[in-house]
Amino acid sequence: MLKIFLKLLTVPLCLFALCACQAPSAYLQQADEAAYAIIAAKQAEIGTDFPLSIQQPEQRLRQKLLMDQHLTTSATVEADESFVDADAVEPLSLVDALQVAAHNSRSYQLNKETVFRRALALDLERDAFRSSFAGLLTSTWSTDKSTGERVSGLSHGAEGGFSQHFKSGVAFATSIGFDLVQLLTANRVSARGIVADASLSIPLLRGSGREIITEPLQQAERDVVYALWNFERYRRSFAVQVASDYLLVLERMNQVDTAYDNYQRLVASRQRARRLADAGRLPEIQVDQALQDELRARSRWVSAQQTSADRLDDFKLILGLPVDARLELDRSVLTDLTEQPALARQQGESEIPLRLLILALAERRDLRVAQGRQVDSQRAIRVAEDALRADVTLLASGTDGSRRSLASADSEDAQLDPDRGLYSALLRIDLPLERTAERNALRNRWIDYEERHRAQQELEDQIKYQLRRAWRGLQQAFEAIQIQSQALNVAQRRVASTDLFLQAGRIQIRDLLEAQDDLVSADNALVDAQVQYRIRAMELLRDLGTLEIDPAGLWLEDVNIHDDAQK
Repeated sequence: MLKIFLKLLTVPLCLFALCACQAPSAYLQQADEAAYAIIAAKQAEIGTDFPLSIQQPEQRLRQKLLMDQHLTTSATVEADESFVDADAVEPLSLVDALQVAAHNSRSYQLNKETVFRRALALDLERDAFRSSFAGLLTSTWSTDKSTGERVSGLSHGAEGGFSQHFKSGVAFATSIGFDLVQLLTANRVSARGIVADASLSIPLLRGSGREIITEPLQQAERDVVYALWNFERYRRSFAVQVASDYLLVLERMNQVDTAYDNYQRLVASRQRARRLADAGRLPEIQVDQALQDELRARSRWVSAQQTSADRLDDFKLILGLPVDARLELDRSVLTDLTEQPALARQQGESEIPLRLLILALAERRDLRVAQGRQVDSQRAIRVAEDALRADVTLLASGTDGSRRSLASADSEDAQLDPDRGLYSALLRIDLPLERTAERNALRNRWIDYEERHRAQQELEDQIKYQLRRAWRGLQQAFEAIQIQSQALNVAQRRVASTDLFLQAGRIQIRDLLEAQDDLVSADNALVDAQVQYRIRAMELLRDLGTLEIDPAGLWLEDVNIHDDAQK
């Protein structure tokens, strides 16, 4: 018997050795594998396939800028001034900016981690219905003086168990334990014990049924889907935000260039006015007017530089980059804005077409989440109603064998004998006489349902409002481009003509100065209209739910609204 016990004891000892030697990194890897498998399965279920990983790349632009430009951080006391080559900074394209934002943005990373956490929560809910194994090893030295004699000995024990909770509500558990007791006396008296037991619980009324038992699991399954839908919506909004801010930074940079060009023109105008005044062809007061406009132009140029720098720093924060890093943007993007995207326009339609509203209501991920939450609240009502029923449970248990201790060390070794086991069956009925908490919970679930219903209706109204506003903004921006293009042509002709008239002495210097100011305003207004049109087009596609984002965080911009509506 001792040999058999020692052999059985080697199994839990080996399991203990394997578990004790497993490093924390192995557990992290197991958690990652479980979460990523759940995410991939849910993505296939809802028809999305973008890879989602919470592990950020080792070599990100932020780290590269910190190292290459020797920027000051909390880990450094002084910045290394050996890096002064400003020409080494390469322009960051719009495509690169979207990739950098996806890799460096803190909010983007936080939203990915939210999806990952939901997947881990689902894995935990699934674990409640997996087969569960448990093992326990004990070794005790003790001394008993209660009988007047000193009795010392060693007690060793090993216990293993198995439990299973089924989705029908049935719970089953079984275990087996071994004892080895040996007295520390001259004759080394020892005894062995063995105990096996099993229990079964079957709910018959309250808390029974697959729908009730698996409600937490089903909700966790839905929460992962909701998290993916919310993240998909966030990715679209984030891409539009990054692209919009990129264009707005370029617009401010263009205003700096325009202000500088205007300042240089006014310097030349003031110098010309000085020469004409010296020649007696222009009054001195007009020279002063030219000087005042030159000073105002310089002030606007300095102010434009400050505004542009502030806008660029804000953009760096959105990208998750240090604000003191040198960053250049691709200014050729503004040139590309003269070519309007392949976004269909319907002139004369001030109201958004009905088919686009229908398309948005079918494609918006946040609306799908709101609809799903309302269905969840219906299931919660059924669970709350079940809690009002009587609790009727059938319990069964069986135990065989006996344990050994110091007091029974001189007894015979215990044996498993089913004919001498202890068995019991119990039918427990808890009448629903007191259900105040459950009653109030049911009323709260109905309130939750009505609240979710109102939230869904409000979101539908918000979607319609967003689409109508984006559509009108797109139409307005398109008209502004047409108007400002003509205004710019007029301003350019006006500057050229007033310059000739001034040389001929037919107008005053004020006319030329006003024409140059109007040229600056027309140039800035046209760029602003082009930027606003592109932003409104992206916002409309985002609000329609048809803005396609690829795995790198980029979007497929040239989408035709008419084609989307016909799908």
